[in-house]
This record gives sequence, structure tokens and C-alpha cells, in this order.
Amino acid sequence: MDNHDIITLGHPKTDIDLHMKNYVYFGFKRFFDILFSLVATIPLLLLTIIIKLSYVFSGDFDSIFFIQERIGKDGKPFKMYKFRTMIPNADKVLLQMLSDDNSKIAKEYKKYKKLENDPRVTKAGKILRNTSLDEFPQFINVLKGEMSLVGPRPYLYREKEDMGEYFEVITQVKPGITGYWQVNGRNNTEFKQRLILDEYYCRVRGFILDSKIVIKTIAKVFIREGVK
Repeated sequence: MDNHDIITLGHPKTDIDLHMKNYVYFGFKRFFDILFSLVATIPLLLLTIIIKLSYVFSGDFDSIFFIQERIGKDGKPFKMYKFRTMIPNADKVLLQMLSDDNSKIAKEYKKYKKLENDPRVTKAGKILRNTSLDEFPQFINVLKGEMSLVGPRPYLYREKEDMGEYFEVITQVKPGITGYWQVNGRNNTEFKQRLILDEYYCRVRGFILDSKIVIKTIAKVFIREGVK
């Protein structure tokens, strides 16, 4: 099934039972989540030291970690960890930037839920984003059982209303560090298309699809496709 076929699936059907009873799949998925996360702790520690030093040398003494409340499985909130790539108080700055509904920035954010050339991103933050290293702290969320290596994107609570009827389906699955929409468009994907791709993954997920997503994610990181 290609992207065109996926996008024509239309609205999600809430009568489909997404609580699959394939305990082997869930068991192995959790096993690999823990395994990958434990392996990632060593590079995570090294990255933390390097990133902290780079920020200090640039005169930025704020925390290098960005902690934000996201929507987790069953709609429950959790604190998601990332390396900070923006200036301090970036959320407050964003609200000021979006205060004018007719501005170019406001229209872009409404369509994509992000900005292509976000002025809040620091120099070190651009490097972290281009290499996807800013996502590394999320392995802590995976260890805690709040996220999985593969799953739908962890949505913001301010996006809940825009998720509409997709919310019920997507929140029945743990959010992931990477996922189906990330390897099928990444930053070039409009918000509605992300919802459709995430909803599709929630319905058909399995060993083979998860493996393909991991492989494609690694390939995209190395060629830096879709990363801005």
C-alpha cells in the first residue's frame, strides 16, 4: 500500500477493536523497547555532557533538557523528554508569535503544527534536529513504559481538538520515538495527513511493519531526508 492508498482511507471507524490479543507481539515489542533503551543509555550520557558544554560555551546556562506534557496511551498525560533545541521559554514566545491569526507564521503553524524556519531554534539546536539527536532522551520515556520505540507521534494537548475523531484510535497505542508518518514525509507532512498515517499504523501494526519503520528511520537519519 503506497501513500496515496493510505490517504484515501478516509475517516477512522471507531468500532474496530484495537486492543489486539497478540500477546507475543506486545511481549516482544516491550522486550526490544527495553533492550534498545538500555543500549542507548551510554551514548545518551555522552551526548548530555557534550551538549551541556556546547550550551555553556555559547553563554546559555539553562537546562539542556526540554520536558513537555504530551498525550499518552489512553489519553493520559506524560512528561516527554528531549534535548532542548530552542531558546528558554520557547512556548511563551510561540504564543506571542501566533497572537496575530492572519500572520504568515500563524497560518503556517495552523497547517503544519510547526514552523519550517523557526526563529526560536538555537545554533546547537539546528544540529541536534538535523541529526535527530534531540530525540535521544525519549529512551528514558521508553524505559518507563510511557513510550515505545515505534508508535504514533506523541501529540500535544493543544492539538487534541484538531485531532477530532482520530483521537480515540491513536490514543489506544503508546506513542513512539519514531513512527509511520515520520518515515512517510516527516516535516513535509501536513497535520491531517499525519493523523491519517498514525491512525493507519494503529490498525495494522505488527513485527514486520515495526521493523520496516526502524530501518527506514535509520536510513532517513543518515541521509537527513525531510529534516529541517
